[in-house]
Amino acid sequence: MDAIIFLIFAAAAVIFGINVVLRTHPVSSALALIGVMASLAVIYLLLGAPFLAAVQVLVYAGAIMVLFLFVIMLLNAGSEKKSRGAWMARLAGVPLLVALLTILSFVIFRMYPRSVGVKFGSFAAGTVERVGSALFTTYLLPFEITSLLVLIAILGAVVLGYKELD
Repeated sequence: MDAIIFLIFAAAAVIFGINVVLRTHPVSSALALIGVMASLAVIYLLLGAPFLAAVQVLVYAGAIMVLFLFVIMLLNAGSEKKSRGAWMARLAGVPLLVALLTILSFVIFRMYPRSVGVKFGSFAAGTVERVGSALFTTYLLPFEITSLLVLIAILGAVVLGYKELD
């Protein structure tokens, strides 16, 4: 049963991911990205990591996507104009994609031999204690650098969005 649920939500994540790229309107792309995040949260639940699933929904599908939608609406971005594209890209795109995926799958299967599958509840790294311990010991410097980058991005958005009063 777990495998069926995994396959359903993995396929949904892939379909939503393709929609993120193919949609011409930015709001539609952002909504498809929310679908990807929700599918990933269900996959985290299947792995036995309810804390990571909750963080995925609250932080990414909730806060980050609301921020994306606010920025899209602030910029008043319209639909993307369709272009015909280069004839060489149309001719060679699909065969080159198939060749790339074939080479990548061959390399991955050669580097990583078959292992035992993941069983529900056996993933112990997704608990609140483990995540908090790793975040504030091993990954403290990257965590602080990321918070500074987010602060700089907010300041940049304020400066770009500022309109002078006449």
